[in-house]
Amino acid sequence: MEASVAIQSLPAAPDEEELCRIVDEVIAYIASTGYNYYVGPFETTIEGPYDELMDIVKECQHIAVRAGAPSVAAYVKISYKPEGEVLSIEKKIGKYH
Repeated sequence: MEASVAIQSLPAAPDEEELCRIVDEVIAYIASTGYNYYVGPFETTIEGPYDELMDIVKECQHIAVRAGAPSVAAYVKISYKPEGEVLSIEKKIGKYH
């Protein structure tokens, strides 16, 4: 696994219920990709090939807008190691769960 990406999707929404509904759609999309992922309280982390993860990050914005958000902001963290393996989710936090 050459990359790990953490994305926090922040769709504009009129209330918390709508915000959570839209974020849930984004997370459902991430889950549907088949890559290993972990949902945290502020962001979702995905592991896999760099280019595919960048496509997923891009699509997350489209998912939020299609779900009804008039706009969406995102914070993204990327760990990329083209000639090796990045530290996995399991290695980072497995001992805590």
